[in-house]
Formats: sequence, structure tokens, C-alpha cells
Amino acid sequence: MYMSSSAIEVRVVDRAGTIILNRPDFGNALTRSMVPQIVEALDDLYLEKRARSIIITGAGNDFCVGADLHEMQGDCENNDAEEQWGEDAADFRELLVRMLEITKPIIAAVNGAALAAGAALVAAADIVVASNSAAFGVPDARQGMVAGLAAPLLCFRIGAGQGARLLLTGQTIGAAEAHRLGVFHELTAPDTVWARAMQLANDCAAGAPEAVQLTKRLLNETLGENLSTQLSAGAIMVATARTTEAAQEGISATLAGRLPKWQ
Repeated sequence: MYMSSSAIEVRVVDRAGTIILNRPDFGNALTRSMVPQIVEALDDLYLEKRARSIIITGAGNDFCVGADLHEMQGDCENNDAEEQWGEDAADFRELLVRMLEITKPIIAAVNGAALAAGAALVAAADIVVASNSAAFGVPDARQGMVAGLAAPLLCFRIGAGQGARLLLTGQTIGAAEAHRLGVFHELTAPDTVWARAMQLANDCAAGAPEAVQLTKRLLNETLGENLSTQLSAGAIMVATARTTEAAQEGISATLAGRLPKWQ
């Protein structure tokens, strides 16, 4: 069974397993070591018979604000940075594909900001319940990068038109707007997000396990049959964008709290 790390906590309560992103002081930003840990946790909870659904949530006041920009900035001094970024993009693609492939329902309990890579995690989930004070956005372009892995999932969930608006403007929207667009399926009070996710997990558990799992396969292997290919193309875009001067400027500006100066 998965052994919880300091950055990823795993619990099984009643009929649901919960994966908690546990870096609250950093907005639960994803380091590269966290990504395979989440995959491992997903695989273990898939094999755990007690867990009929899997909940993903964040510790503290954020769900996940994206990839760890400090780690990415440090990579710029590494001669093998381009190769590393390619591996990072491939690893995150594997995580998202695994979320789609695992036939147990995955519920995102969005307790705060879900941005960039965090937005991709939300879009890869089957059901999304969010705090009415949560936020959602794909600000990658404003940081000189490309949301290549969030893009196909977001367009699959809410349509290409609204997906394009969010991706191209890079704006962060509030919970009410995200609910109106269908990114968030339900809104609830901040202190009841996980509890409501547990109720939804119990609702899923009311169905026959085989029927629920076949239904998820039906959705992702028919309506979402091209997602795996689109995510592969997106991973290449993500890795390529990180090699540009724009990405270096965008990351530096974000960390410094200033507006980027584009060439």
C-alpha cells in the first residue's frame, strides 16, 4: 500500500480513498517528485477494495496553484534542463491519463485556488465539488508557458469555445463563474467541501461496482477517445514552451510579483 510522504497524504475512509496534496505553505504547488507519488497513490487506491471512489483535495486554503515555479526556475541553471522538462511533461501527462483510465470515479474536492497544473487535475476528474470561495484558471500564457495538458481536458469538459477563452486570456475566474461554465459541478461552503465529496462518493457506491466502472470506461473510451493523443501533443507543447526566453521571464516575473516584460 502507498506510504504517505510529507507532500502527499493518503487516507481511506468508509468507501472512499482520499489523496491530499500537502504543501499548504506553497499553495500545494506540484514538485516533480509529487507527480509519480500521486500516480502510485491512484494505483494503490484502485486496488483497494474498500475504496469505491477516489477523492483528490488540497491541504490548507488552496487546491493546487500549479507546478512549483521555484523548482522550474532552478532548472534554468541546469545543462540538462530541456531533457528534464520533457520528462516532467511526460510524467504529468501520465498522471492525467491514469486519472482517465482508472475506472473508479475520481472526485476533485476543490477547497481553494485550482490553477495551471491544478486546473488540469480538476479537468481530469469525473466529478468536481468546490468551495464557493474557490478559483479556477489556466494563467500559463501570462507566465510565458503553454497549458498544453489542461487544454484538451478543459475543452473536452466545457467545450472548445469557453476553453479557448480561458486558455487565451489566462484569466482566473471565481467559483460562481466556474460553476456556470460547468468546470465546477457543485458549490458548497468552504468547511464542507470534503464532506460533500464523501457524500458523492457514497452516491457512486450505491451503484454496482462493475456498472459504475464500465460507465466511466464508456465515457472516456468513446467521447474522450482522442484525449490520450491530444495530451501527448500537449506535453510536447508544454516542454517546448518551457525552453523559451518568454517562459524564463514569465517565471521570474511571477516569483518577483511583477508584470513580465515580453520581447
